[in-house]
Amino acid sequence: MLDWLANFAGGRQLLARTQAADYDERRDAIVAKAAELYGQFGFLGSSIADLAAACGMSKSLLYHYFSSKQDILFEIMDGHVTALGRIAAGVRDEADPKQRLFRLTQGFMALYVPASSRHKVLLNDLDKLPPHRRKTIITDQRVLLDALDQILVELSPTLAKKPRERRAATMIYFGMINWTHTWFDPKGALGAADIAELAVDIFVQGVLHL
Repeated sequence: MLDWLANFAGGRQLLARTQAADYDERRDAIVAKAAELYGQFGFLGSSIADLAAACGMSKSLLYHYFSSKQDILFEIMDGHVTALGRIAAGVRDEADPKQRLFRLTQGFMALYVPASSRHKVLLNDLDKLPPHRRKTIITDQRVLLDALDQILVELSPTLAKKPRERRAATMIYFGMINWTHTWFDPKGALGAADIAELAVDIFVQGVLHL
């Protein structure tokens, strides 16, 4: 009897650990579809039923991959902010601050174009996350702000003693590029790299006068 119970329990544990070979791929596909849906209709305007239908699966199957809408929302934002963080880390060794700023902006713009839905969700629905998860995203965003902050000090050393003006300039920079998804046309006369160069030139000229 004890042996049977042990085998039964072991079997249940084995079943609990078993996942489909494409589990991660299907999970990523759900996040991608959710980003499109939330980006178009907003987090509150999109139900689990809507998402399940868009993914071609039942609600019960969707809950096999995520326990709640907010879990999916967090995955969208966390993945996007992590990608932005990798861009910032990738230009850290660039010695020239203006060139570093250009590479940073170019990288951001290159990501914003294919990930415009995720970017919209990050900008519009951060307040829909529970406080502890919102704090995680905000902490990662501050890393990006600090990276820009350091560039500003190198571009204009006088800003080292002007923390309020420096942070305001940092927010102006992100305000300038974060909303390009509302008007930028990838098929237009100017590409993402052109916009990045133009934004950096305008921004740096202003910073040098602070």
